[in-house]
Amino acid sequence: MTANTDLVVDVRDVSRRFRVGSEDIWAVRDASLQVRQGEFVALIGRSGSGKTTLLNMIAGLDQPTGGEVFVDGENITSYNESQLTQLRRHRIGFVFQSFGLLPLLSAYENVELALRIAGAGIRERRRRAERLLEQVGLAGRARHRPYELSGGEQQRVAIARALANAPALILADEPTGELDSTTAVSIFSLLHDLVVDEGVTIITTTHDRTVMELVPRVEEMRDGRLLEPEEQELFRYTVRDERSRFAAELPADVQEEVAARADFAPTVEERVAATVAAHPEMGEEAARFAAGANGQNDAPTEPQPRPQDDPSFAPPPDQTRPQWARPPDDR
Repeated sequence: MTANTDLVVDVRDVSRRFRVGSEDIWAVRDASLQVRQGEFVALIGRSGSGKTTLLNMIAGLDQPTGGEVFVDGENITSYNESQLTQLRRHRIGFVFQSFGLLPLLSAYENVELALRIAGAGIRERRRRAERLLEQVGLAGRARHRPYELSGGEQQRVAIARALANAPALILADEPTGELDSTTAVSIFSLLHDLVVDEGVTIITTTHDRTVMELVPRVEEMRDGRLLEPEEQELFRYTVRDERSRFAAELPADVQEEVAARADFAPTVEERVAATVAAHPEMGEEAARFAAGANGQNDAPTEPQPRPQDDPSFAPPPDQTRPQWARPPDDR
């Protein structure tokens, strides 16, 4: 097969099977995914749905049982280990949930090490590491070690390290999984700026509802399958305006942070356009449904009553309670 050179990532009917005893476990089944330059794509799904396995196959960290993966037009499933190492060293950046920083090295040294491994000269290493730390807002923390940094600051160092060799593609596996909501929004704001300002392509996995609402294109996985847009129930439920009456409201500081980032949060029309671009076989009506923009399928716009406002949640009157539930009489 020939590759589509317009795509940064082209995953074709990829499957991954693991053998556990006498049983076959399919982590990914016949998944196809196309991502163009400058796209910001979120993979969502419940734990065990295959998101990380798919990400690992795109990175060349795992080999598919069947199917092909193309990165920048090259079939990496035919690469040997040396070629895969060069791919990961020069063309793909990684951001992990647990940050993955070396604890004895400073923020500057963690970023500089990636350049050293790639063979950059000392002046280039210094210039680029300092510029990247400034870009992620940590110029004043360059000499601090990871244990002296907050979680959000550590993840910013990890993003700077991922950018060290100017990769065309960044793969971020649950990059906000260990961060609070406010910091998570800030990290995704930084990733968004990289897409807009530098044309970097980003594929991320996430469980974070707030993050899902900030990414233009969302692909959902279930039982190892990449779902068609009209099948994406989890995403449509997530982007509804109302929340369950039992769900906690976002803290006020998070709401303020999200509001402050409204300049890059995609509109409904942008979501629909991204869905149509990714799935050209779909009509606009189906794309609107997939993006949660179809009025007939959206949740009601009227806010749902809170438990204390809804009489159906009131406790039964005293006379209906069993005798054992009454307080003892004072004697």
